[in-house]
Amino acid sequence: MSHVSSHTAHGQSPLRTVQVLGGGSAGSSAHVRSLTAGLVARGVRVTVCAPSEAERAYGFSEVGAHHLPVPRSSDPASVAALRVACADADLVHAHGLHAALRASLALSGRRVPLVVTWHTRSYAEGARAHLLRILERRVARAASVVLGTSSDLVDRARSRGARDARLAAVSFPPPRRVDVGEEDADRARNKTRAELGAVGRPLLMAVGTLERHRGYDVLLDAAHAWLDLDPVPLLVVAGEGPQRAALQRRIENEGLPVRLAGRRDDVADLLHAADIAVLPSSWESRSLLAQEALHARVPLVATDVGGIPELVGEAAELVPYGDAPALAHAIERLLDDPARRSELAEAGAAQAASWPTEDATVAQVLSVYDELTGTF
Repeated sequence: MSHVSSHTAHGQSPLRTVQVLGGGSAGSSAHVRSLTAGLVARGVRVTVCAPSEAERAYGFSEVGAHHLPVPRSSDPASVAALRVACADADLVHAHGLHAALRASLALSGRRVPLVVTWHTRSYAEGARAHLLRILERRVARAASVVLGTSSDLVDRARSRGARDARLAAVSFPPPRRVDVGEEDADRARNKTRAELGAVGRPLLMAVGTLERHRGYDVLLDAAHAWLDLDPVPLLVVAGEGPQRAALQRRIENEGLPVRLAGRRDDVADLLHAADIAVLPSSWESRSLLAQEALHARVPLVATDVGGIPELVGEAAELVPYGDAPALAHAIERLLDDPARRSELAEAGAAQAASWPTEDATVAQVLSVYDELTGTF
């Protein structure tokens, strides 16, 4: 693709952008790395403001960005560092609500366009839920353009007062795995299953932080139904979070065929070893697990919420959130139906091929930048 900043084309200085990351979730960090690579290749100057651990994990500087370490918190020092970083920017692009709040504070009093990408939705209860709504309104109204990664996030931004909210094109860079032959792949798969304790039994895989909105309590309810199956499937949950102790107590007290595997760096390998991936969340946007499962041709059972239906199309079994019997039965049906699993595997690969490419993602973002800065 030959889309190049007109600043460069006309012999002027390149368009200067600052990308701001907050908590640096896996999805938003991978997106910023991919976006940065595409922008730099097209003649745009990119500074990435992100915690040092995000730079170590995702290597923004490796793809041509200048990395500026900025802590996650909204303390004055953090905002001051952002203000310095944004001093000569033509445009600032923040990823996530907290990053957007800090960016808006750093830009206070300056007429610099602010683009905000909402990658996901934050969760809060009680008084914190009220504060979250205030934060969402402030960010939505401060942004020149809000890009939502799912249609309901776009609607949410509009309801919070965004003057311009659009559906974002977000590419999915597949997990990096060494390309091996079929025999080696089978050997690696069997090794992973043995390590997890799933030899001679079906392996179900769920991935995500152990938080209430992820729906793992419902998943444990569903697991009761599998105790009567022969062989009993093993459900492995990869992730850490505040619900771990409560979930572990339930697993032990109720004798459930579930293993909490903790934080893992080999999710792609775990998925390739699984028979079925499970996503029981109360809400998701462009779920990384859903994308990885479809790309890896692993049948997916997920809740019919948020951005999941538009992400997966007909390539997954969808069930209502909170309905443990429906979740249990959907998984049982798939375990009993190899033909349907194969059908979903093929449909998943086709659906994954339909998602936006990295080029399409960069092209959309550049067109937004052009609108706001008049570079073309």
